[in-house]
Amino acid sequence: MTAPAYTAGRLRAYLEFLAAFLYLILARSLALSGARGLVGDGLSPLFGQAMLVFLLIVGYAAMGFWLDHQRDAMSEQGLPYRSGWTREVGMGLATGWGIAVACVLPLALFGGIVISFSPEASQWGWLLADVAFFALAALAEEIAFRGYAFQRFERAVGSLGAALGFAIIYAFLQELLPGANHASFAVSFVLALVLSTCYLRTRALWMSWGLNFGWKASRALLIGLTVNGNSSHSPIVQGDPMGPLWLTGGGFGLDGSWLTFFVLLAALPLIFRLTRDLNFRYNAPVIVPGGIPVDLDAAARAQHETAMASAAPAAPVLVQIENTGTGEPAEREDRK
Repeated sequence: MTAPAYTAGRLRAYLEFLAAFLYLILARSLALSGARGLVGDGLSPLFGQAMLVFLLIVGYAAMGFWLDHQRDAMSEQGLPYRSGWTREVGMGLATGWGIAVACVLPLALFGGIVISFSPEASQWGWLLADVAFFALAALAEEIAFRGYAFQRFERAVGSLGAALGFAIIYAFLQELLPGANHASFAVSFVLALVLSTCYLRTRALWMSWGLNFGWKASRALLIGLTVNGNSSHSPIVQGDPMGPLWLTGGGFGLDGSWLTFFVLLAALPLIFRLTRDLNFRYNAPVIVPGGIPVDLDAAARAQHETAMASAAPAAPVLVQIENTGTGEPAEREDRK
């Protein structure tokens, strides 16, 4: 009797996923074209990401409210304002930075990085703009690939199916970038799995946002390395890696390196370890009581009062001696 309803629920969730994905394409087109019309070419990437974040949050919140009757659509799509959310972002930042260091150190030891600085004062303002760009770009990516669309797809195919499906979608889209190769497809696939694991273990986008931002911004802004084929992000530091293609990723950067692929694979069990407490807090099944409700405190209190109460003294028992009339005791006394 419940199978048709369950099937219908999965089909509805899949259709909502398709609608959310189509909205993502529309929102991205509107954000990029709107940013070009409002500001110049220098600030259009920053304003484009800001508009995309706004459109995704508002659009997915409206879809969650109208289609799924979500009470708090912001929290439901992965952005809950809960205790410890800043700690989750910080944990993601530290993890992303650690992954970047684990990739850069072998590159520096077995290859080399030629770093040049541009200490002009005017460049520091652009550096702040680039920090904001990476923060907004990482947030937009998390809302798009781990937000409402991911959750509806998870409802249709399960957590593992959603993580694998979105990893394939993300890797395919990254493969369309100039300079992508087979290694970049594998790196994008595993990176998407790492970020989806962060969401599934915490049921929020805070940690995955921090990890995404830390992984990309630390390489681009602190070392000046290429990110997804783009080497123009940092106005202060420029890094030119040297070494074999499997180590440097060539013109695509560490996102196309086989070294990064294995480092991200090793990061998966680390994510499980770091999110152990958060997983227990936000994924533990809710115990629903059943049977007849019993007030154990009241029952124990009544039992204690009964045991400690002073018992009333028992009434005296009257013993009646019956005369049998045989006369034997009197005769015995006369004989004495």
